[in-house]
Amino acid sequence: MAASERDRLRADFVRHAGWGDADERLLAGDASFRKYFRLRRPSGSAVVMDAPPPQEDVRPFVRIGRHLIGLGLSAPVIHAEDEANGFLLLEDLGDDTFARVLEAGGDEGELYTRATDVLVVLHHAGQRAPLPGLGAYAGEALIDAAMLLPDWYLPAASGRPTPDEETAAYRAAWRACLANLPAASDTLLLRDYHKDNLMWLPARPGVMACGLLDFQDAQQGHPSYDLVSLIEDARRDVSPAVHAACLARYLDETGLDKKDFGTGFAVMAAQRHARIIGLFIRLLKRDGKPDYLPHLPRVWRMFERSLQHDALAPLRAWVDRLLPPARRRIGAA
Repeated sequence: MAASERDRLRADFVRHAGWGDADERLLAGDASFRKYFRLRRPSGSAVVMDAPPPQEDVRPFVRIGRHLIGLGLSAPVIHAEDEANGFLLLEDLGDDTFARVLEAGGDEGELYTRATDVLVVLHHAGQRAPLPGLGAYAGEALIDAAMLLPDWYLPAASGRPTPDEETAAYRAAWRACLANLPAASDTLLLRDYHKDNLMWLPARPGVMACGLLDFQDAQQGHPSYDLVSLIEDARRDVSPAVHAACLARYLDETGLDKKDFGTGFAVMAAQRHARIIGLFIRLLKRDGKPDYLPHLPRVWRMFERSLQHDALAPLRAWVDRLLPPARRRIGAA
């Protein structure tokens, strides 16, 4: 669809939603086809999500967002929707992402504590009444996502395609690691739970001070996954004290077994870091985006740390054999 036709459809949606008199400006785009526009008028502001079909589908965002609000969390209220054409009119949660607040000197401990408390709410809600119909981010789905490491990073580091037998060995190593995962009840995972998708809303009480964005890809999975995303951020060093405090708080508030959760945390951390290491190289090689390379040394450090857990011995052996230290230095400069 031509941009001018898309603009016309959006203008019609905004007018029918009662915001035809507002000024509009592009707020942001993301890695998908979605764009966001802020509407301003003297009485307030709102945000338009422009998610063109068939590439995008606003229905998961609507469903999950309303579920989160029903749990007493701060997802954007949906003021109007046009599912057929892919438009939503959303509550404007402002500009204070965790990333911006932290850069301006915000209290790291306070922000990460509130974000951890959101995950505690999601865990308890999942035990009482899980949201039906969500896919599982587990088993082969986890392995498929982690294939970015042999598919993209290893060829860049070694200078040749990864042999089929080594790709198969990587999958086998992951299956062995996942077999070591203690049983745990699945939790709603928001999947991209990090500083850029969290809003600081200090005027709101308790967990509502942590606003939530970008949750349309939510699935069910291991309760440690979103905590890994939060405190082992690929693009920011979280202080060891805050890392430890968030882990302890989550365990205290959920009552989960410390040893079993620690195993799960290590496995989910290894999966996420392996995926991101490969993703950053794909962004460079396929998409011409080198901006993520400076973060690779950090992600490698966290990946190596997770691999020290006994449950990850099969994967550690594969990494040590195919990716010795000299091949872990892409982006180190």
